[in-house]
Amino acid sequence: MDHTIGNPASWVARHVIATISHFGVMIQTIGGDKEESKPIIRTLTMDDLRDALARGYDDFKTFRSDVITVCTLYPIIGVCLAFMAFQGSLFHLVVPLISGFALLGPVASVGMYEMSRRREAGEEPNWLAIFEVIRSPGIGAIIVLAVACFAIFAAWLGTAHVIYLMTIGTWPPESIGTFLADVFGTGAGWTMMIVGTAVGFVFALLVLMTAIVSFPLLLERNVGVVTAVMTSVRVVAANPVPAMAWGLIVAVSLVIGSLPLLLGLSVVLPILGHATWYLYRKAVV
Repeated sequence: MDHTIGNPASWVARHVIATISHFGVMIQTIGGDKEESKPIIRTLTMDDLRDALARGYDDFKTFRSDVITVCTLYPIIGVCLAFMAFQGSLFHLVVPLISGFALLGPVASVGMYEMSRRREAGEEPNWLAIFEVIRSPGIGAIIVLAVACFAIFAAWLGTAHVIYLMTIGTWPPESIGTFLADVFGTGAGWTMMIVGTAVGFVFALLVLMTAIVSFPLLLERNVGVVTAVMTSVRVVAANPVPAMAWGLIVAVSLVIGSLPLLLGLSVVLPILGHATWYLYRKAVV
């Protein structure tokens, strides 16, 4: 029997129904599968961190051309945001914007997790595997967590702006030269940097605790948002020293990757992303 697409009305109706059905499945995954067992966590060591980084680098070498092509988007977006900040006399937010990449790192690395998962399973993935994340068992929960990370990023920028107003207080900054003189040449400027760094650490710690293994876990198992986040918190609570060391490794790597106009992020982000998948494997049974 010959197959036809039918009339336009029936074709649209079929696709609308399919889309609604897909969204329904996504919404269901937010709460997770009630039959899924509670994830069991392991004790981490510093050797586990080194091994995860080594395996992450090995994945990066395997997928080098694919991931660099994709991850080049991140420095481009970062430079564009910084340019817009300068144009809008918001250059006091350039450093918070760049440092905020650490808060969005778990979201930006979801595709890297999927590529490592497929390679570990013996498949031959390429960069197109990034788009297969939509088929993961916990896609609804992944989207919710991603939105939460963006909300934390926005809150960080807003907080950084308030700290600037409460210390230096010149709004808008008269010029870049005046702004830099206020930052490095006045007590208010040093207060802004100290307070900003301390508050930024709190935001980074929040993301570390809630997302160190939650995204990889949701790629593999439909445990729901709450269980995924609580598993991440349990991993950090059970392994405070390795977890803090991992956070420091991520922060220092992102700083190094940000120095040459953010271009280093094209290398740093995929390595950290692949490594995080293997850290998840070591942290969760």
